Amino acid sequence: MVHIRQRDGAPPLVVQVWGPGALFTRPEAKVERITYPVMTPSAATGVLEAIFWKPEFRWDVAAIEVLKPIKYRSVRRNETNQVLSSQAALSGQVVDAVAERTQRAATILVDVAYRIHAHVSLHPHATDPAAKYRDQFRRRVTRGACFSTPYLGTREFGAFFGDPDETPPVGASGDLGVMLHSIEFQAHGRNPRSRWFEATLTNGIMHVPDIDDVGRGA
Repeated sequence: MVHIRQRDGAPPLVVQVWGPGALFTRPEAKVERITYPVMTPSAATGVLEAIFWKPEFRWDVAAIEVLKPIKYRSVRRNETNQVLSSQAALSGQVVDAVAERTQRAATILVDVAYRIHAHVSLHPHATDPAAKYRDQFRRRVTRGACFSTPYLGTREFGAFFGDPDETPPVGASGDLGVMLHSIEFQAHGRNPRSRWFEATLTNGIMHVPDIDDVGRGA
């Protein structure tokens, strides 16, 4: 049994996710994409929000368990040289995917499975208790309901999800390097500030610090 910190007297919510592949890109890889060996908190948040999200709360990932041996594969992926900003996309600009296409090498993970532990943190404008959202999330996981298809790092690696089982985490341990914790947006979604932490895998479990314990970056 993995002991994860409680919040406001409630244990974290848990969901199990798995898939044939994953790519959690390391930020220091400038051209070729190289994956972290473990799912990142931002990727886990993306999975949780795909299953259930409301503007009244945010997800705070507390821990991620690795349930299958870490295995890599080198592949080549089609990408584009041009990336549009959100403002450009909203104004109607498009990318010529054929003219801008390029192939890049990537190191990905294969045959992955994780158990995500996370808390619901209410925003000040929320009027319902956190217990209501926790119950809604549990029901959606059991039914297999989601707002959009969850994915593991990039959209080509779709994820399956379901209620957690008793699969033990792998015994792997080691330093994972600096990892993105979360991105904090200012008013109107401008001037995002990133938060980073030194990630460590201990007996197949990566504990994620509270957001208040992580410093802001540029």
